[in-house]
Amino acid sequence: MAILPDEIWQRILEIGAETSRLDYRDLCCVSIASHRLNRLSLDPTLWAILLARDFPPSDPPPPPPSKSLYKTKFERDKARKLTQWKRRVLNAESQLAMCKNKLIDLESMIVQESQKLKAVAEEITNLETTRSASVALNVWQPEIVRGRQKQMVEQCTVSIESRLASLKMEFQVCKQQIATYHKAYNKEKQRFGEYEEAVRSLKYQPFPGDQSVPVKMRSKSRMKINRSKRHEN
Repeated sequence: MAILPDEIWQRILEIGAETSRLDYRDLCCVSIASHRLNRLSLDPTLWAILLARDFPPSDPPPPPPSKSLYKTKFERDKARKLTQWKRRVLNAESQLAMCKNKLIDLESMIVQESQKLKAVAEEITNLETTRSASVALNVWQPEIVRGRQKQMVEQCTVSIESRLASLKMEFQVCKQQIATYHKAYNKEKQRFGEYEEAVRSLKYQPFPGDQSVPVKMRSKSRMKINRSKRHEN
């Protein structure tokens, strides 16, 4: 035994296991014969041969045909892309709704500020009329006209000049605020058009070269676009 190298003895044990001439009992007996055989009997390759021979794994299921496998993967990829598309559509529609609400708010603020501007302008006109009446009191007037002007002046309980200065300043502030609202409205309206176009584009063709969008949805989108083009013409 000492003459043969370990590699030869290792190969002898492997051949015995592969040809079923050596089982686990024989290997245990060999392992107690000497320290050298004990070391050789611990080789994982040898026990792997016995394991595969005595406890063969259950036969794996045959792989599915290529066409069936391709179809499964295609449907899975199609569902993933459709989910991503729906998420993009929902996000774009959410942005569109937020933009629309902001436009409504800006319209309301413009109307309120315009009404305030109109009220300030009317008050300025009335105060200027009162100031003219106050000046006219120093000039001779028929008694009936003089009485009306005097009554108008007496009804004004605040200083006309200070009130006029305050109102004119408020008038300018209102005009500036309305201009700011109009600028924001035009910018938001442009953004609304961009979001609307993004939603229309997504619903028309979610991703190039894919047919995962329902045919009815694509048809409806095309019909809407065609109708809008006819109206423009």
